[in-house]
Parts: sequence; C-alpha cells; structure tokens
Amino acid sequence: MSDQDQANQPSFSIQRIYLKDLSLELPNAPQILLEQGQPQVDVQLNLHAEPVQEGLYEVSVTATVTTKVNDKTLFLVEAKQAGLFEIRNVPEDQMQPIIAIACPQIVYPYLRATVADVINRTGFPPVHLTEVNFQAMYEAQLQQAAAAGNA
Repeated sequence: MSDQDQANQPSFSIQRIYLKDLSLELPNAPQILLEQGQPQVDVQLNLHAEPVQEGLYEVSVTATVTTKVNDKTLFLVEAKQAGLFEIRNVPEDQMQPIIAIACPQIVYPYLRATVADVINRTGFPPVHLTEVNFQAMYEAQLQQAAAAGNA
C-alpha cells in the first residue's frame, strides 16, 4: 500500500473526552430535606455535534436530571460530557451514523459516572442513568424526519 493510499484510508480516533459543563442545584434545601415522600426522577438527554475544524468534530451528550418530592424540586443536575473525535476519509453517507451513534456511545459512560458522582455528593443516593441505545434513537429520528417530509 502506497503512502497516498494509506493517507486516504478512513480513520476514526478519540482526541479527548472532557466534562464541558456541570450544574447542581438544591433550590429548596434545607426545608426539602424534611419532606416525606417518594422522589420522582425525570431524565432528559440531548445530543449535539459540530465540526471544530477539518476532520475534527465535537460530540456532546447532556443529561438533565430533575428530582422532585411532592412537586418541589429536591435537586437538579445538568451535565454535558463531550468528546473531540478525529474522523477522516469516511464516506458522507457513513458520517451521520458515526457522529450520532458511535461517538455518543463512547462519551455516555463518562456522563453516567459524572451524574452518579455529583448526586452522591449531595448526600442522596446516586441516580444511575440507564443504558441508551443510540442506534435506536438515530433510527427513530430518521423515521420522524421521513414522516415530517411526507406530511
């Protein structure tokens, strides 16, 4: 294989995984700590990707965890975990699945650990985010886009 052929080979590498943003709020403490009741946990996930420069992409996954007792916020955690990925010489039709499936699958375990750790530091039992099937999320988005296009 010539140097030119090798230079044109598809490549994918992780440059860095980092915590981009973290917020923790206990807006009703200390009174909320005296409340009796079963906490309700709501978890929202958001995925964002953008090119940084030629061949480099930042992919981030944000989790917003809101826990309430008797309709009062116990705590709110928002964490954004990101990764910087080098992706070169990949066919255009394969780029979106790499950015929407492969990259978030790499970043997400770090996000899960961060969320569990920060909640544990509040003195409450940690909230462990469930596993996420990013491929199913991606396919659902494609179906929604196709349905919207046919409407």
